[in-house]
Amino acid sequence: MGRRVVVTGMGLITALGKDLESSWEALLQGQGGVHRITRFDPDGFATQIAAEVRDFDPEAYIPKKEVRRQDLFTQLAVAASDMALADSGVDMDSEDQTRVGVIIGSGIGGIATHEIQNRRYLKGGPSRISPFYIPMMIPDMASGVVSMRCGAKGPNYCTVSACASSAHAIGDAFRLIKHGDAEVMIAGGTEAAVTEMSIGGFAAMKAMSTRNDEPERACRPFDAGRDGFVLGEGAGMAILEELDHAHDRGARIYAEVVGVGMTADAYHITAPAPEGEGAARAMQRAIDEAGVEPTDIDYINAHGTSTPLNDAYETQAIKTVFGDHASKIMVGSTKSMTGHLLGGAGGLEFVVTAMVLATGKVPPTINYEVPDPECDLDYVPNEMRQANVVAALTNSFGFGGHNATLALKQFEE
Repeated sequence: MGRRVVVTGMGLITALGKDLESSWEALLQGQGGVHRITRFDPDGFATQIAAEVRDFDPEAYIPKKEVRRQDLFTQLAVAASDMALADSGVDMDSEDQTRVGVIIGSGIGGIATHEIQNRRYLKGGPSRISPFYIPMMIPDMASGVVSMRCGAKGPNYCTVSACASSAHAIGDAFRLIKHGDAEVMIAGGTEAAVTEMSIGGFAAMKAMSTRNDEPERACRPFDAGRDGFVLGEGAGMAILEELDHAHDRGARIYAEVVGVGMTADAYHITAPAPEGEGAARAMQRAIDEAGVEPTDIDYINAHGTSTPLNDAYETQAIKTVFGDHASKIMVGSTKSMTGHLLGGAGGLEFVVTAMVLATGKVPPTINYEVPDPECDLDYVPNEMRQANVVAALTNSFGFGGHNATLALKQFEE
């Protein structure tokens, strides 16, 4: 069976709030975090809306000199990791730091830095490029900086698998603890990709919503009127810990991580496999490792991107795995409120799923107005629900055919 792994701390920064508490309350209230873009002038772009993290003050967490040497995606990861560590009560000074690791997923990394430095190069030549360009841009720098700040000397790396990046990070962290390679892992994801090239690139693919006149209603997972995803930004971090280690220090436990499923579609660079074949296998593998029956699953935090193919195929995948029980599962997409954090989505949604297990409160899928015959499950439409959720899954699927599903349960001795 291996060692048991529990969640003892969490941190969030989203378009809805600058910490776990405010983000969680906004999610339960069904607040939308999507607005017209302020990071740059979006006039002329087909999509002019996003779920930005506004008014974030990195100097509340990072010395001013270091702020200038970090891209926003790293700053968000540092802040969310600080919150998660504080929430967990882990004292790094008393830990064996070689047994504490960091894995942070990011699909794009410092793309804002890349765009800024490219403009400087085009305007003034190579001498204008910052010596900090590379370390600000590369996606692994979030995990590197977090480990340096807290002294974590265990396994340390970044997972890059598009929108499955941070689900893979948490899955790897779970496995490292389960198999004895670490006692504590700081794991999750971060993304800050609301930039001209990101918005322009996704818009060129016709992947994003163009509902610019009503931003808060634009992201509508599983609704018949969905027309694409909405880009979001933020960070979601969790402290995963071996159970005896958590008990020895009297830690509060939110939930237990019990399984992970990782598969590939081997089908297309952007489109999901027909009928969600790869997604179904990921969910099944997570359930198998968790040692639960499909009928034990009460809630799925869906990938639920608000794109025509993803939502239909994810629904089909759930039906494939769960059969008649599929109609009894609450399937929610919090992307309807936070936007899609790309590589950071899995970290955010893992935290949400752990909170569902810990509180018995299920956030809604907002903007669900017109049922789609191909999407006919219980999507917790528009209003928060009270429910005793004993076991849950959270799904993350990425361009390139990467699929990752994490399984969690209420903690029991």
